[in-house]
Amino acid sequence: MTDAEIDAKLAELGLSLPVAAAPVAAYVPVVVAGGPEGLLAHVSGQLPFIDGALVKGRLGENVSAEEGTAAAQACGLMILAQLKAALGSLDKVERIVKLGAFINSTGDFTAQPQIANGVSELMVAIFGDAGKHARSAVGVPTLPLGAAVEVDAIVAVRA
Repeated sequence: MTDAEIDAKLAELGLSLPVAAAPVAAYVPVVVAGGPEGLLAHVSGQLPFIDGALVKGRLGENVSAEEGTAAAQACGLMILAQLKAALGSLDKVERIVKLGAFINSTGDFTAQPQIANGVSELMVAIFGDAGKHARSAVGVPTLPLGAAVEVDAIVAVRA
């Protein structure tokens, strides 16, 4: 899939890629590694920025399920932005292999999988079958900078 096709899909969804965020600590946003069997891009956990503002708070306390799902989708957009910055083009994406969704939530909140669908459904909408992936959706008591959601990714890429 070309960058133009991805941009068109995003436009259909009323979305666009943000500027890739700079790391907030001692790490790099994307590391590409692999061998003869193929290359994998490991994308560091990305936080949800909507209209330039970090989505903060805790599901089950002061963030609604709708806001949490939108935050997960925003994390997915940032993952794509980081991949495009690292690879030069999203047409090098072969498949979304795995997503790890971390949901800042109260102890009695159990809808983490539904919140993580925000990022999962985005990847399928953009990449079709190549966007289908393995996933974990984990509730945590806090996230960096007070973020509501954080998502990391493993992506198969072309050389």
